[in-house]
Amino acid sequence: MDYPQILSPVLSFLQCPTPQPWLDKARDPKNLPLLLTDHLVCELKAAQTAMLLVRKYVADKQGAEALLAWLQPYEAFAFREGPEPNFVELHKQIGKSAMPQTDDPWGQALIDSMVLLIKEELHHFWQVREAMTARQIPYVKITASRYAKGMLKEVRTHEPLTLIDKLICGAYIEARSCERFAALAPYLDEPLQKFYLSLLRSEARHYQDYLALAQQVSTANITPRVRFFGEVEAALITSPDDEFRFHSGVPV
Repeated sequence: MDYPQILSPVLSFLQCPTPQPWLDKARDPKNLPLLLTDHLVCELKAAQTAMLLVRKYVADKQGAEALLAWLQPYEAFAFREGPEPNFVELHKQIGKSAMPQTDDPWGQALIDSMVLLIKEELHHFWQVREAMTARQIPYVKITASRYAKGMLKEVRTHEPLTLIDKLICGAYIEARSCERFAALAPYLDEPLQKFYLSLLRSEARHYQDYLALAQQVSTANITPRVRFFGEVEAALITSPDDEFRFHSGVPV
C-alpha cells in the first residue's frame, strides 16, 4: 500500500499534526487497553453517525429499520452491557436486508457512501475487538472524549446548513482518525501495526466522501466553512485535555 500517497491529502486537509505529547502517551503500553477500547467505540459511533444521516435525510421506513437492526447487537454490547455477539456471523448478515432507496440523486449518493461506511466501520469494530481479545483486554465502558461534542457544538441550527456542517465535521473526524492511525502505527506491535495501516485507505476515502456530499448539497462554496471547522478541530487537538482518548488533545 502506498501510505504517503494516501496520507498526503489527509495531512494537507488537517490544520495540524498530532502533537508529540499525545503520541508519547499513546505509545506507552499501559495505555493500550484504553486506546483500543476508545477506538472500538469510535468505530461504532462513526457507523451510528452515518446511519443517522441516512435515516434523517433520505431513508424510507423499511430501509431505516434495516440499518437500525444492523447496529443493534453492537450497541447492546458497547453501551448496554449486553452479551458479546458473534461478530463474524453478524458481519455476514450485513447487506442482505432491504437497503434504503430514493429517486433523489444526492440522496442516493448519501445512501451509497454511508451504507458502505457503516459496513466498513462495523467490520473495523470487530477487528478491534479481536485485537483486544488476543491481548486479553476486557471491554469496559469508558466516557466519551470532548472531541466530537466540541465539533458539533459549532454546527448551525437550520437546514440545509445543519446537514452541510455535520458532513464537514464527519470529514474531519475521519481524516483525524486516518492521521492518528498512521502516526501511532510505528509504535505498535507488528499485528496491530499492520491492522492500523490497513485502515488508512478506507478512512481517507470516508473523509473525501463526506466533503463531496457537503459540497453537492450546498449552493455556495463550502471552503470557508471547511476552514472554520479545521480551526475548531485543530484547537481541540492542540489544547490541553484532561482525558486521554483516541481523539483527545494534549495530555495534561
